Amino acid sequence: MSEPTEVLDEAPPPAEAPQSPPPVRKPVTARATLAGIVVSLLLVIAIVLGSRLLRDFDSALLPYAVATVFLAFGVAYRYTVWVSAPGARRLFKKGFGSFFSAENFRKAPTALPKMIATYLGFQKFLGARSRARWAAHQLIFWGCILAALITFPLTWGWFTFTSGSGSGPGYEMRIWGIKVLGFDSLNILGWLMFHGLDIAAVLVIPGASYFLWRRMKDRGAITGQRFAYDLLPLICLIVISVTGLLLTFSSIFLHGGGYQFLAILHMVSVVFTLIYIPFGKFFHIVQRPAAVGMQLFKYTARQDEQVFACKRCGEPIDTTPYVENLRGTMQDLKLDFNAFVEYCPRCKRVLRGSAYLNHVKKGFK
Repeated sequence: MSEPTEVLDEAPPPAEAPQSPPPVRKPVTARATLAGIVVSLLLVIAIVLGSRLLRDFDSALLPYAVATVFLAFGVAYRYTVWVSAPGARRLFKKGFGSFFSAENFRKAPTALPKMIATYLGFQKFLGARSRARWAAHQLIFWGCILAALITFPLTWGWFTFTSGSGSGPGYEMRIWGIKVLGFDSLNILGWLMFHGLDIAAVLVIPGASYFLWRRMKDRGAITGQRFAYDLLPLICLIVISVTGLLLTFSSIFLHGGGYQFLAILHMVSVVFTLIYIPFGKFFHIVQRPAAVGMQLFKYTARQDEQVFACKRCGEPIDTTPYVENLRGTMQDLKLDFNAFVEYCPRCKRVLRGSAYLNHVKKGFK
């Protein structure tokens, strides 16, 4: 079998546009800082108003509330920096443009709910890699969602649990001061209401432990992992979950023994994790919705049969709008090989091998 000899054609140079002075833009850091300050102030205002001017705010939860304000600043700051990069900016525009497109909704009205459920909620794309990884990720995902839905509103004073007798068993759940539910703490509903965070911890611990074990044993994971980026988030989740369960254990079986120390350890671990989220691996949680929009962008193009075929073998690569979007990204990044996107992965490998044989190995003969 003879070696392939094709080489990539160079992409035609873009037509020269008339020179104009670049627009004056604020430095990325300044814009990101401003965005972080604005989002943080909005959250502080929401906390004050949602807790009825702090009447429902629990001062014992102040460290957690302050950590969420830092979290809001960090997410807004990091997100602004992220979308300032050419590739991310294009993904952001195309993703959210498709996400909120009325035309896409008319073409496929059920596509967006399905993608939110399968891509964001149940993450079926992980199941194609490994069922064990998918199951572990689901445990972490739903455990963290449950914990966030309970912790954040409770920390901000948005909802409270009150008892007419002061010690139960009858309780009222109030949101923004409005009674929405009355329950008995001794029945199943009451138990679930008061132990929701324990349930979340039971979900998170096996999921995080699996990934921690995998990163200790899997050679592929060990090769490129970094402690602060890959291991620390898992350790934080386990510490938060274990200390939270120990608080319940202490109050029920030890009559409060060691509760104060465990409460401080739990608080420190939660505060650290909340502040760490925007600058570590957990930031992908914030990025994921834009990827859902990109999946919708590709799906609607397939419905219109806009499929781009490989220039060498004719096999379909992806949708035409997606390939054009990728070509535009490479041009934004000033990469000179944007024509490479017109070939399928197999043909790219063949063309790279051909270029090596013709231009590199040839020189050693």
